[in-house]
Amino acid sequence: MIVPARPIASEALSAAACAHCGAPLAPGQARFCCTGCEGAHALIAGLGLAAFYARRESEAGALRPEVTATSIDLVPFAAAGRDGTRRLELVVAGLTCGACVWLVEQALAREPDILSARASLSARRLTVTWRGEAGRANDIAALLARLGFRAAPFSPACLRATEDAEGRELTRALGIAAFGAMNVMLVSVAVWVGTDMGPALRHGLHWLAALIGMPIVLVAGMPFYRSAWVALRAGRPSMDMAVSLGVLATALMSLSETVFNGPYTYFDGATALLALLLAGRALDRGARRRARQSVAELLALQEGTIQRLLPDGRTEAVPAEHAAAGDRVLVAAGERLRLDGVAEGDTLLDAAATTGESLPRRFGAGEALPAGAVNMGAAFTMVVSAAAKDGSLAAMARLLERAEQARGRFVSIADRASRWYVPVVHVVAAATFALWWGALGAPWQVGLVNAVCVLLITCPCALALAVPAVQVVAVGALFRRGVLVTSATALERLASADHAVFDKTGTLTEGRPVLIPEGQDPAVLAQAASLARASRHPLAQALARAAPDAPALDGVHEVPGQGLVRGVARLGSPAFCGLPASVDGMTLAYRDGDAAPVVFRFADRLRADAPAAVAALAGLGLDAELLSGDGAGAVDAVARDAGIAGWRAGVDPAAKQARILALKAEGRRPLMVGDGINDAAALAAAHVSASPAGATDLAQTASDLVLQREGLAMLPGAIRIARRAQAIARQNIGFSLVYNVLAVPMAVAGFVTPLVAALVMASSSIIVVVNALRAGKEG
Repeated sequence: MIVPARPIASEALSAAACAHCGAPLAPGQARFCCTGCEGAHALIAGLGLAAFYARRESEAGALRPEVTATSIDLVPFAAAGRDGTRRLELVVAGLTCGACVWLVEQALAREPDILSARASLSARRLTVTWRGEAGRANDIAALLARLGFRAAPFSPACLRATEDAEGRELTRALGIAAFGAMNVMLVSVAVWVGTDMGPALRHGLHWLAALIGMPIVLVAGMPFYRSAWVALRAGRPSMDMAVSLGVLATALMSLSETVFNGPYTYFDGATALLALLLAGRALDRGARRRARQSVAELLALQEGTIQRLLPDGRTEAVPAEHAAAGDRVLVAAGERLRLDGVAEGDTLLDAAATTGESLPRRFGAGEALPAGAVNMGAAFTMVVSAAAKDGSLAAMARLLERAEQARGRFVSIADRASRWYVPVVHVVAAATFALWWGALGAPWQVGLVNAVCVLLITCPCALALAVPAVQVVAVGALFRRGVLVTSATALERLASADHAVFDKTGTLTEGRPVLIPEGQDPAVLAQAASLARASRHPLAQALARAAPDAPALDGVHEVPGQGLVRGVARLGSPAFCGLPASVDGMTLAYRDGDAAPVVFRFADRLRADAPAAVAALAGLGLDAELLSGDGAGAVDAVARDAGIAGWRAGVDPAAKQARILALKAEGRRPLMVGDGINDAAALAAAHVSASPAGATDLAQTASDLVLQREGLAMLPGAIRIARRAQAIARQNIGFSLVYNVLAVPMAVAGFVTPLVAALVMASSSIIVVVNALRAGKEG
């Protein structure tokens, strides 16, 4: 069942007959004879086409839909959420414009159990979330099929196949239209310039133009006609309906003039019109493909085969998407990791494709390995930690697309305007025809030509693309620079940020303590480091790194919160080793029996690019301040080195959040940058937030942006791109509105020909997309 059926007042069937097809009902059947009829009835009611039942034939069973299963069972692709929801990701063939996206989203939004339905025009991806059984996945695909869209489980290969098929059809139609336009033009030129041509010769040339032009119009226009027919059947107007009406009306008017031997025909205009419209759509499609390149490149990293290890030691080559968590995989030297995994030995990986790190990084046994990295060392074995659809690459792609599809303030304005566009355009076109033919007394051909110009020159595509194209380009550009945008409205909020609040440890500093050389005895240092290897505490690890040759020891016992003990040797807090409480800061003490305790002091180094980043933010108009839970001395030193005038020490998580809320109450728009669990509340409360590479999962989840590379250098650039993107979005909206304000009156007044209208309309969409491509540059 698609949706619960709602009564339709216009039904003219008896209580014992199916409310949809009229077939007799069996005992126990309330309103419908089958689930197919129930679904068709609900769909028609939901789309506002109830008048259908008043006009149909009442032959029993004539309207029963065929209940056919989808070619692909989508149930296994419905991912279960923790809160009892289901999520399905589909690639949808047939999405050609913003109106198609709106139709799909609106039709699914009327389903009572569907929580959200978001379609991406650029990626052809539809993400549907509902509460209920996984079996609803096939119902959703069936509903899309009835609307005229083909759906399949989303994958890069499926998306590419769909795009290739659509691209071939578009190229074929463009070739036919261009060939026909050139040949019809040769015939039409003779009529247009002929001065002493007789009626018989003119009639013959008209028929020759018709013989060439009509098949071209019917065949080359199929991409528009098919889309218009789907929209018409669904009861939703689309811009392709206006284009189809314009082209067919011009061709039929020309055919009428041919039959009655009128002075002129417009077969040349109709065929050239199609060629221009198809060329514009092809160029627009190419520009949008370039805009979504970042997602395509990301998904392409997980395509290909892997060498899966079998229990008997042999390997088998399988597609990466067929691997499951727990599989052991052999990674050859120079091979790219298609999946996330855990290393079984040391390895050297280049992770530049996903994190932008310029240098390869060494991973030890047991460390998590990121998909997309390239093995720069010897062959090694890893254990797959997540299937392709659940891995880090797929998660990043989803985050990118969520940000690209964001419905911010500007997108919402464009959506609402586009929704009213097509109905208004048809009304204006009809009024134009009535004005010229009725009020002004012009020939009906003149009125029709002017009405066609109105249909063609007013296109919502430019407005519908004005902001989404900018969003896609900006999000992709930020990703390539190492900034992952995770929030729907992050770009708008980042562009308006005017105050920066930084955490200290792990944000402005490296979060990796180092031992301060103070003339320690190498033998004592080695003994302490051997003890330190038994602990995961950051200071213990720093001590172990300071003496890499010190061997690990057995029999080390850890006293929680105090330190390590082995025999009479101790390593831990100063108080644990018998020193007075006045010894503070980042220190460890070591004591071997009755020997005097030795103190090891550590420092957390400032990130190399932190001062430059703070200075760049100041240049962008953002004041900076530092909030930290550390002592005043350490916080003051870091703030001074980073160039931050305002700082607060001893700040707990609640105080950080309170400070963010106080700034917002003052009218400021704070950007919070933090990396720890204790920063999560402040990150969530901020106007916009970011977390650096290496931040905790909770901090990254609460952030609007995640810096994929080490350091803060990307942050000022991200703000510049966000501000540029918002400026370009305003430009696109302004251009789209001004274009239509100027173009429509000119078409109504008869100053535009159909050919010029098509050229201007196609150019408007291209201009908007080309302008959007500038959003990827810092400005």
